Amino acid sequence: MAARLYQVLFLCTGNSARSIMAECALNRHGAGKFQAHSAGSHPKGAVHPMALQLLRQFNYQTAGLRSKDWQEFARPCAPELDFVFTVCANAAGEVCPIWPGQPMTAHWGVPDPAAFVGPAQQQLAKFKDAYFQLERRISIFVNLPLAALDQLSLQQRLDAIGRTRDEAGSAA
Repeated sequence: MAARLYQVLFLCTGNSARSIMAECALNRHGAGKFQAHSAGSHPKGAVHPMALQLLRQFNYQTAGLRSKDWQEFARPCAPELDFVFTVCANAAGEVCPIWPGQPMTAHWGVPDPAAFVGPAQQQLAKFKDAYFQLERRISIFVNLPLAALDQLSLQQRLDAIGRTRDEAGSAA
């Protein structure tokens, strides 16, 4: 019997950087167990060039990545979601659509690297910081014993992952 493939949606407002990076990281680290997607409440319409540069640097395929509206995942033909994670405070505070599948939700906020204004090297460093924060959380997530956890325990673990601290020691 084939293992269950969990459907995961990462949300942020613009769907141009953080949620895209999280989608890529989970599809790599959770291959065969998770299928990741990303969307935004107010998508920018394009993936941020610095996010694409970083993903390519880490050997991700970027050809099919696009900024999309979260309504795509609320339609009847959308994948039935198991988990929805917001990665920005704005999306976490918005009223989300009704998701097919009644997914578990958690907030895994990460500072927006696209909001940084400054030299390209410093901006790239902000993108790397955001990526590595998300990747750490995803690494914890993919190693959870999902089948062995009851609903309440799993929700507590998902919330705790969102509170993991970055290397500087500040809550994300």
